[in-house]
Amino acid sequence: MADLSKYRNIGIFAHVDAGKTTTTERILKLTGKIHKIGEVHDGAATTDFMEQEQERGITIQSAATTCFWNDHQLNIIDTPGHVDFTIEVYRSLKVLDGGVGVFCASGGVEPQSETNWRYANESEVARLILVNKMDRVGADFYRVVDQIKNVLAAKPMVLSLPIGAEDDFVGVIDLLTKEAWIWDDSGDPTSYRIEEPPAELADKVEQYRSELIEMAVEQDDEVMEKYLEGEEPDVETLKRLIRKGTIELAFFPTFCGSAFKNKGVQLILNAVVEYLPNPTEVPPQPEVDLEGVETGELAVVDPDMPLRALAFKIMDDQYGALTFTRVYSGRLKKGTMILNTFTGKTERVGRIVEMHADDRRELEEAQAGDIVALLGLKNVQTGHTLCDEKNPATLEPMVFPDPVISMAIQPAEVGQADKLGVALGKMIKEDPSFRVETDQDSGETVLKGMGELHLDIKVDILKRTYGVETIVGAPQVAYRETVTQTIEDSYTHKKQSGGSGQYGKIDYTIEPLEPGSGFEFESKVVGGNVPKEYIPAVEKWFRLSLEKGVLAEFPCLDFKVTLRDGGHHSVDSSAVAFELAARAAYRQSVPKAGPQLLEPIMKLDVFTPEDNVGDVIGDLNRRRGMIHAQDRAPTGIRIKAEAPLGEMFGYIGDLRTMTSGRGQFSMEFSHYAAAPKGISEEVIKKVAEDKAAKAK
Repeated sequence: MADLSKYRNIGIFAHVDAGKTTTTERILKLTGKIHKIGEVHDGAATTDFMEQEQERGITIQSAATTCFWNDHQLNIIDTPGHVDFTIEVYRSLKVLDGGVGVFCASGGVEPQSETNWRYANESEVARLILVNKMDRVGADFYRVVDQIKNVLAAKPMVLSLPIGAEDDFVGVIDLLTKEAWIWDDSGDPTSYRIEEPPAELADKVEQYRSELIEMAVEQDDEVMEKYLEGEEPDVETLKRLIRKGTIELAFFPTFCGSAFKNKGVQLILNAVVEYLPNPTEVPPQPEVDLEGVETGELAVVDPDMPLRALAFKIMDDQYGALTFTRVYSGRLKKGTMILNTFTGKTERVGRIVEMHADDRRELEEAQAGDIVALLGLKNVQTGHTLCDEKNPATLEPMVFPDPVISMAIQPAEVGQADKLGVALGKMIKEDPSFRVETDQDSGETVLKGMGELHLDIKVDILKRTYGVETIVGAPQVAYRETVTQTIEDSYTHKKQSGGSGQYGKIDYTIEPLEPGSGFEFESKVVGGNVPKEYIPAVEKWFRLSLEKGVLAEFPCLDFKVTLRDGGHHSVDSSAVAFELAARAAYRQSVPKAGPQLLEPIMKLDVFTPEDNVGDVIGDLNRRRGMIHAQDRAPTGIRIKAEAPLGEMFGYIGDLRTMTSGRGQFSMEFSHYAAAPKGISEEVIKKVAEDKAAKAK
């Protein structure tokens, strides 16, 4: 049986271009998993194995790999940094025990770093920090440490200091042992020497080492007392206290290095083993009932307990669907039957494989603490719980954001409709933030996703992976509707001619709620004027009606319906009669309640050289953008702003033109806000015209 104390399930996450994939490559080289390092910019990185990843130099889907360091098994997931693929980071963090947050030494704490850090906080994942790219122009380790404190409100514990920066970066000082690790220029990570730290850094070493010790001794009252009496703890005691504090999220051990130049990676690997938790040191996953409410039971990490596993990712390859699974408790054997509690059906585990990017190694069984891929499962999707048939249980599911952008798509050749349908079915299983709907009026297939790049990649995958050429419509914004006024109204549904009659009367109030509240329903009926058994029918049809607003048939948000009173007939009333009353009441009353169109507002982070700041801000103002802050970065200015999604299509091209190709930006959904009257009228008119055109 494997020793769980020697397991580390870790993820590497960061902003785009901070060096996650390069760091993973160096780890694989040092641990002997690969013999030739592949570079991201050459499209040859091991974990970037999709064609689209190799061409664009970005990571699109998280890749899993397993390697060994100092007698410990490391299961590593390299996650994407681009905001359109945040979902990959979220679901990876959900199943990991620890993480390495990578920050660029010149870029600092960038917007996607903030989002990923927030996800990691929500998942309560213990983390190390690597300030990477110390060899880059503008690299400043101490500035990034300050940003981690101020921007992320985190508590970094500095454990290594850089020797030099930019072109002069030669190595790091290990503050625990007061040793300097100096690498030569050969690029070989094992070509280093250990010596005394440079004399000019002596004061900094003392200052940061004192801060480190003061933070560590807070974890143990007895050690702290001795320290206050003048007795400094030894290195082993400090390591024990750092491990305790890291697991309890009291602080985050912080290192520096240059993965690209192979400097400082050993210290990160040592820290993963020494400070990050093994699967038994992480709070057990809570079990929930069918409504998602915690039952009080926990999936304890123990191979001898009943099986509890979470499918966190589905990936299709030439051998069929791979279901990436984290085993929380029990054992999973090849050929056994397991229960999917979401579908209520049992499935047979065909094969179990340990993944190394797109390579694999066959296993006979997996146990608590393992991250493996399963083959042969038919109806499993992301977030489903797999468990022992005799001991069913459900783990806390994953929640995914709603898409903010859509576009129509059709096969270029008439005979490829079925092929397109099969391909889209597989892609939906792989990516829960990607949705596909069929427009009932036109029969068009509509793709929905998290951004332009997200949908662009999906169309590319259809073409290359599945061989389906498509004709793509212009991207469409996912607008919403709401009400702005409170109204009291009444509706009577009455049908008493021929056959059995129908009767249902409802008196109700419709009122707006705070943005982000969703829909609420409350019954204040007393005295049985609307019998209790019919009230759920009223709520059900108000909820179903929400899917189509009255202005342009966009979903309706953020309002409350209160059922005050009503009337019924002892013979002619039924649930159906009250359903029809609610349906008609929605259509009658929402137009009177000041309906309003809402547009998605995006959070922007734009980087521009200083010379182009005026042009970039002027352009954002023209796009109805609100500028919130301008921060000076080593090589330019970062502008934080908000702007409507409808104004941001094609922005990357315009930004590159304004900045001679040097500008960059990232964008993520923030909230919905009322659309200006002119925009609202334009959208409603266009929807009506499209509908009329499709009707012809």
